[in-house]
Amino acid sequence: MDKFSFLSNADVSVLEEMYQKYLQNPANVDASWHDFFKGFDFAKTTYSEVSGAIGTDTIPENISKEFKVVTLISAYRSRGHLFTKTNPVRQRRTYTPTLDIENFGLTKQDLDTVFHAGNEIGIGPAPLKNIIEHLEQTYCNSIGVEYAFIRDPETVKWLQERLEKSKSTPTFSKEEKKEMLKKLIQAVNFEQFLHTKFVGQKRFSLEGNEGFVPALDMVIQTGINLGIKNVVIGMAHRGRLNVLANIMNKSYSDIFTEFEGRPTDDCLFDGDVKYHMGFSSDIIVNNQNVHISLTPNPSHLETVDGVVEGIVRAKIDDIHQGDLNKACPILVHGDASVAGQGIVYEVVQMSQLDAYKTGGTIHLVTNNQIGFTTNYTDGRSSTYCTDVAKVVLSPVFHVNADDVEALCYVAKIAMEFRQTFHRDIFIDILGYRKYGHNEGDEPRFTQPVLYKLIAQHPNVKQIYLKKLEQDGETELLDFAKSYEAQFKAELESKLQDAKKAEATKMTSFLEGYWKGLRMASSEDFEKSPNTGIDKKIFLDIAKRISTLPDNIKFFNKTTKLFEDRLKMIDQNNYDWAMGELMAYASLMNEGHHVRFSGQDVERGTFSHRHAVLKIEDSEKEYTPLNSCGLKGQLRIFNSHLSEYAVLGFEYGYAFALPNALTIWEAQFGDFANGAQIIFDQYISSAESKWRRMNGLVVLLPHGYEGQGPEHSSARIERYLQLCANLNMQIVNATTPAQQFHVLRRQLKRDFRKPLICFTPKKLLRYPACVSKLEDFTQDKFHEVLDDKFFTGDKKSVKKIGLCSGKVYYDLIEARQKLEVNDIVFIRLEQLYPFPISQLTAILQQYPNAKDFLYIQEETENSGAWQYVHYQLSNTLKLKYIGREAAASPATGFSKKHEQETQKILTQVFEKSINQVEIN
Repeated sequence: MDKFSFLSNADVSVLEEMYQKYLQNPANVDASWHDFFKGFDFAKTTYSEVSGAIGTDTIPENISKEFKVVTLISAYRSRGHLFTKTNPVRQRRTYTPTLDIENFGLTKQDLDTVFHAGNEIGIGPAPLKNIIEHLEQTYCNSIGVEYAFIRDPETVKWLQERLEKSKSTPTFSKEEKKEMLKKLIQAVNFEQFLHTKFVGQKRFSLEGNEGFVPALDMVIQTGINLGIKNVVIGMAHRGRLNVLANIMNKSYSDIFTEFEGRPTDDCLFDGDVKYHMGFSSDIIVNNQNVHISLTPNPSHLETVDGVVEGIVRAKIDDIHQGDLNKACPILVHGDASVAGQGIVYEVVQMSQLDAYKTGGTIHLVTNNQIGFTTNYTDGRSSTYCTDVAKVVLSPVFHVNADDVEALCYVAKIAMEFRQTFHRDIFIDILGYRKYGHNEGDEPRFTQPVLYKLIAQHPNVKQIYLKKLEQDGETELLDFAKSYEAQFKAELESKLQDAKKAEATKMTSFLEGYWKGLRMASSEDFEKSPNTGIDKKIFLDIAKRISTLPDNIKFFNKTTKLFEDRLKMIDQNNYDWAMGELMAYASLMNEGHHVRFSGQDVERGTFSHRHAVLKIEDSEKEYTPLNSCGLKGQLRIFNSHLSEYAVLGFEYGYAFALPNALTIWEAQFGDFANGAQIIFDQYISSAESKWRRMNGLVVLLPHGYEGQGPEHSSARIERYLQLCANLNMQIVNATTPAQQFHVLRRQLKRDFRKPLICFTPKKLLRYPACVSKLEDFTQDKFHEVLDDKFFTGDKKSVKKIGLCSGKVYYDLIEARQKLEVNDIVFIRLEQLYPFPISQLTAILQQYPNAKDFLYIQEETENSGAWQYVHYQLSNTLKLKYIGREAAASPATGFSKKHEQETQKILTQVFEKSINQVEIN
């Protein structure tokens, strides 16, 4: 081994930095380093010169060994986590090289030698054996930590000092230990009680990781002491009942009633399994009221992550006026899901983005070392399940779940770190799963060796009580015995209360920000409320948002675009962008905030919106709607390239702020399929499962224009298939005023429903797709639109074509060129809830119509055809006209697209119209 082959650039860099400080002023470094640097011309020794000195005697041996000890310290900091005692039930994997001193050019003869390098870990000059003991206790005991990859020196220094000064060894007061012991007894005994009283029922036990409960409690308590007012927790099912009971203070009797399987007295509430339900409560700590909420979560384990972040951001924006120190998200992961689910990466990448930052998330991983029946060696390629943390340079702690004091020590540091640096931090709580995936499984079918070890392993409460006994903590042992008896009696009493209950208790969420809102009924969809605004106000706002300041230099095209918007006002012809922006501006004028994100939403994918303007030769931006004196804010952000996490985030934002208009727009409608789980598990079903309304708006660009299969169809059929029980609204508006009114309608009713809008591309600039001033000021949203461009006698109409969306304009353009006057086209602007009464009223105006068509540009197995046909099967005999059924939503060949369009029009008018150019 060459004399200096142990040196790394990082090691030399530390010494060189210290030496430079010494040269400036010896007082800048600890006095114990003075001898180290005295007479050593380090300033002339570059990294390459040090390397070139290998094999020479130019560096004294004592200096050389100081380097070696510094390198050893660096190795413990960077690799000590690989050699910890963090696995409670089996041996860790082995890694090489080890931290044996021989690997660093040191020998046993050096153990008693005093090294100045001890200053580096805060213990001053010390024998090597003392330095090693300090490092072992700090980095290789019950706690392993990864932070050496972090590039910010201040962050690294903060972590090093916190860990090395205390040797990663907690010193808790008797009262703190009593609280930990209390939470531990609650966690362990609650699980045991459920196991014996509800035999065979699924509960997704926390057993093997019960130390998580006092750790979570410590996170929250520390946060409260540091100013946190809102805590939002997202977690999957394992341990959820324990958290509900022992952290959230949900009544034990209510939980036991749910185990009894009694439904609620609300017949419209389908409910969900008990370990998916959400809950919120207010607790008082040190005379401070703190709100804690656990977000409802489906079995798609990590789906809740983005939702939680959105809820927290809404609270930060609105309740806490941007103060990141007042609200905190806590995400609880399983080891298999945090490593295997891509949404975790998407959410982590959001953490420092202006659009989505929440001041840092505390990630707690209840690491069972197994996913369902999959061993960890089959569940990931990374060393740790938490390696995603390194993407955003977040520190990671790995802690033995059987060491409750170590867990609480790290939990406290995690919250302090979050409040100091506003960055994510991970705690990997390494435990085990006592039973199978659920309590009915036989785990020995798939992990016989592991479960033999688990069967012999004491639980964390027993381990902690034994430690207290060894430490002579008789007072705490007496408390444990007394409290355990008291707690068991309480559980028995609450179980008897549950057996007497006739129905499961359902807590109303229509409080706080939701106060004044109600659940909707079918009568609410018979007609839309008036959403027009005063003419004078409309014109005033329109001019204000369309007038650019003279003192800012914009691109010529931007200036021209806004001049054209001002001309629209004079000419009384408002295009789609103006209709949309006026919806936002008018709501803002009434005091509502608008939150809007998605890929390219500031400009708009199709360059129509221009809500945020770039300033020429500058990185600065100008937002017209935020610069003209409106009461509310437009919070609009281009998102990163994510649909799943971002849509979940916006759903969470709307979840928390029902009186703000919250919007997510897909870059193309097809891309929303990347977020399908959010549509399935939250948007379409949350009200039915969890009794939670949501007013989120989703904009999905849709329309066949020859742009290929991924840029045509937003899969209307998928959303319609999800519709039932008035769960959401599906709209395909065809005029700027209609879009204006449907967006305003979201906040002008006293209930909230998700709104899925299929928005056009061609119509953004189509000359016929404009609205007049009176359409905005004297009107409302129409669920069905009669044929505006038909000028003939309605009694002469023989054929009626029902349609939805942009195809209407193709049809009227063809009708005009063919000079046909016996067919009209009626637009279904709202597809769900289906507007049967509104449609019937219009159809009655055409008494002589005999033929009824349903015309769409989508393929027969997609679009709204099958849904509309089902809705009208007892009323009208509809003939389908559209593209043939196909595996792909649209052709990728422009010529074929044109042929298909011509075929549709030929079938509608029953004559060849090849001479008519459409699109």
